[in-house]
Amino acid sequence: MYERIRNLREDMDLTQMQVAEVLHCSQRTYSYYESGGHDIPTGTLVMLADLYNVSIDYLLGRTDKKEVNR
Repeated sequence: MYERIRNLREDMDLTQMQVAEVLHCSQRTYSYYESGGHDIPTGTLVMLADLYNVSIDYLLGRTDKKEVNR
């Protein structure tokens, strides 16, 4: 999961600081999310899925399909 959120961020040419601002957390906290140092809260997973337009299942590694079922 942690590698996926890093790869998605890099694919969008975003910095950790830019994503942290969207998530309303510090860059350090977001860095811990990417490295697996902190568990990612459910609300933060929802915001990441919305930011990257992917499903939470994709972020969690439960599927390789990025599409969101709406």
